[in-house]
Amino acid sequence: GAEGILVLDQTPFYAERGGQAGDRGVLAAAGASFDVRDTQYEDKTHRRIMHRGVVRTGGFAAGDQVDAIVDPHWRREIRRHHSVTHLLQRALKEVLGDAVAQRGSAVFPERTRFDFDSPVGALSKQQRSEVGARVNELIRSDYRLEEASMPFAEAVARGAVYMKGENYGDVVRVVTFGPSIELCGGTHVTSTGEIGHFVLLADSAIGAGIRRAEGVVSEAADRYVDSV
Repeated sequence: GAEGILVLDQTPFYAERGGQAGDRGVLAAAGASFDVRDTQYEDKTHRRIMHRGVVRTGGFAAGDQVDAIVDPHWRREIRRHHSVTHLLQRALKEVLGDAVAQRGSAVFPERTRFDFDSPVGALSKQQRSEVGARVNELIRSDYRLEEASMPFAEAVARGAVYMKGENYGDVVRVVTFGPSIELCGGTHVTSTGEIGHFVLLADSAIGAGIRRAEGVVSEAADRYVDSV
């Protein structure tokens, strides 16, 4: 029942970063188990990962060897909602123009949101329909994930999209799904077909010229369709 933080020398858990929520799961040792309810970096250096949660059985001491088990359902649905956010940005640029620029995002296992500079203000009904249709077309095209590490300048020259003001290193990870090319360090599906289908839930203003698009995919999209 004790709440606490466990730190490992290495971990498969993804710590919250770049808008993607941290992993959940279990850390287990002989006669002991710990429910990981959130995974965060200790500070902005991104060096030490903190597994926050609750002791279920037994106890832990420094030097214990543990099995680290990420909740597969949590990770799977996070991957799907993260990958569709890339497709959403691609669709918004195609429908509204290249002036669309990311201002932020938040990815959870049951929804995603994407904040962006909008060159047209609020989306019309027709534009919302076109964006949703284009995202689903990209999903059905079943583009395979392509990953590559390269110098930042080379990635930009290849047309990779990135968020202005974000602190990127000299070498970056480029994630590609067909026409979608972005700098990203998060977890993703192996192909877009795994996402299932996308529902654009809302488009709202959050600041001068800044819009927020919210949507769901996979099981969350199924639940939404069943509810309306």
